[in-house]
Amino acid sequence: MKKISFRNDVLPLKNELFRLALRITLNRAEAEDIVQDTLIKVWNKRFDWDSIDSIEAFSLKICRNLSLDRIKKKGNNNESLETTNEVQPQSLSNPQDEMIRQDHIRLVRDIVNSLPEKQKSCMQLRDFEGKAYKEIAEILEITEEQVKVNIFRARQAVKQKYKKIDEYGL
Repeated sequence: MKKISFRNDVLPLKNELFRLALRITLNRAEAEDIVQDTLIKVWNKRFDWDSIDSIEAFSLKICRNLSLDRIKKKGNNNESLETTNEVQPQSLSNPQDEMIRQDHIRLVRDIVNSLPEKQKSCMQLRDFEGKAYKEIAEILEITEEQVKVNIFRARQAVKQKYKKIDEYGL
């Protein structure tokens, strides 16, 4: 069994934890606080690390639970992900294309953010973090089949809502 190191195994998860917390809370400051709280909780469990199969899954589970607790306490009155910085493509053909691209990104974010929590978490972990179904099931404490169903439903919902809005301009 591999010896777990906080510096080498847990700290490198910071960005991944942040993205998960941000996706759930939609608030950069909250997400940063949650990452700090997650790292503290993981560190406080250091004597139990030998009995943990995946420190990454363990950390993500703690982060998810803390994020959900925060939004329950706050009533989920958070700002949009629009305030987050995103990487811009190198060359843009013109301002109109950039505006259209920004509108599409905002639309997809809004649709994803409107999904039920389980679907949103499954989609985040699979499509944005690249996690395996088994890992997602472990993190969310559901079966792999439930993960697949949630991802399928989330993708279908995003596709249908996007198509409807894009076609009708609603």
